[in-house]
Amino acid sequence: MKYQTLLARSFSKHEQKKLGYWALLACLFIALSFFINFKPFMGPLSVLNLRLSTGEDEKLHLFDDTDSSLQIAKETINSTSIVNDTGSSHEEAEIMSSALTVNDTDSSHGESEIREIIVNNATSRSQEVVFKESLAQNMETNDSTNPPQFVNEKDTSMVNNTNSSLPEATDASAGTKNSTVEPPLCTFMGRSDFCEIKGDIRIDGNSYTVFIVSSEIDILAAENTSWCIRPYARKGDQAAMGGVREWTVKLVAGASHILPQCTQNHSVPAILFSAGGYSGNHFHSFADIIVPLFFTSRPYNGDVQFLITNGLTAWISKFKTLMKALSRYPPISIDYRQDIHCYDSMTVGLIRRTSKELSIDPSNSPYSMKDFRQFLRSSYSLKRTMAIKIGNGSRKRPRLVIISRKRSRAFTNVGEIVSMAKRLGFRVVVAEPDADVSGFAKIINSCDVMMGVHGAGLTNMVFLPEKAVLVQVIPIGGTEWLSKTYFEEPAKDMNIRYLDYKIRVEESTLIHQYPHDHVVLRDPSEIWKQGWSAVQSIYLSKQNVTLDVNRFRPTLVKALELLHQ
Repeated sequence: MKYQTLLARSFSKHEQKKLGYWALLACLFIALSFFINFKPFMGPLSVLNLRLSTGEDEKLHLFDDTDSSLQIAKETINSTSIVNDTGSSHEEAEIMSSALTVNDTDSSHGESEIREIIVNNATSRSQEVVFKESLAQNMETNDSTNPPQFVNEKDTSMVNNTNSSLPEATDASAGTKNSTVEPPLCTFMGRSDFCEIKGDIRIDGNSYTVFIVSSEIDILAAENTSWCIRPYARKGDQAAMGGVREWTVKLVAGASHILPQCTQNHSVPAILFSAGGYSGNHFHSFADIIVPLFFTSRPYNGDVQFLITNGLTAWISKFKTLMKALSRYPPISIDYRQDIHCYDSMTVGLIRRTSKELSIDPSNSPYSMKDFRQFLRSSYSLKRTMAIKIGNGSRKRPRLVIISRKRSRAFTNVGEIVSMAKRLGFRVVVAEPDADVSGFAKIINSCDVMMGVHGAGLTNMVFLPEKAVLVQVIPIGGTEWLSKTYFEEPAKDMNIRYLDYKIRVEESTLIHQYPHDHVVLRDPSEIWKQGWSAVQSIYLSKQNVTLDVNRFRPTLVKALELLHQ
């Protein structure tokens, strides 16, 4: 108290008043300083002007098939989940993100498996999600309302709804081309991957690369933009895809040092596909190549050229009739070529929109298996479109063809089967498929009933007339699901009546190789636990069939009844 009194006395009344004014002024100055330094900035932030130098309003559609693309996809999905925090887009983004995370942590999965798991986790069985990402959004307007979208559709999906396009391409060897380079649309599906491309396209068969040229696109962005495609329609089957050459679809700048110069320019579109995989098997030649090739190339009405990778001469020769019917131009074996083929439009890979074997889904396609079979009849000059109808006083006898095999799953008593069938009223032909597809197709088309043990030879049912009957003899070994998937279900899609006959253990020649109580005969499921190689080596490679003709007879009688209908 004494100290405060002394302090008060040290200032006069005038001095105290003057000190108060200065204190008030200091407070105002401090308040003004806070206001100036911390007021909200309402103008555009300079960081928002940062953008990829891809040109004004340009876009790229990315469907990268490389490991780096998975990281890009996750970043895209994460940004989407932050901006789009409502509605189904958020849910799909979370699903896709979790799928990508799972696949990223499993290094044992191949590229095709990763993409298939993404599809299976993100959609229902009948739907697949394919995402596209825009690298060049209009940042000047700070438009955050159009992030990459995820759209559920039945086989393909769209994401970017911008209307911009890439700049015109330049062909260094042929002068300036006025065609516009469109972003490649690469689609990843359950059974196939494919890219549809338009613009300045250059194909280097020596490096297995498809170059898409742009004269103005940012070089750094271009060098990092590529898609890896195995152009064979059996994605998810590691053994098959292991025999398929991988191609790179690469976006490059026109001034890039890696850009090859055209040596041959073509005025028609191209389709690049593989004749590798399981193409040595007659069933897979049709299911994995011929049917998807028909679906992919038919819209061109012959004005398309085929580029074949993994193309063995024997396979090309075997199916040359069908390829000539689909294309007016000679096919090119594109592997290891030193010349550079250039196109304005092409598809890398074959389109297969269904997981069903030997089938075309007419619900999402302008074509059906009926159209495909009509195409086969036209290509091979097959005369019959409809099987015989017994009755109404007709004396015509139905014709039965027995598919013969030499190495395995062969009938050991063909003579007995032929005699029994003739007694029922059939005219009988025994035929073994060979490389002459055209000649064998005519034999099959002349028949009303076809029978054989489960195997690739039954694929020739595609040449049967409509309302014919297929009889599949199913050997022991737990292969019923294979028989149903490969032949029963496709037969129904082709308007072919179907019957099967499951043999007993006593009708299998395996009884001469194993004791009666052996697990091979007693419980095939135990062999399945050992893997496909064990099943194949025993039940498909070592087994023949001695048909019990008396037990089998009612099956052929049923086939006759179907021909009465």
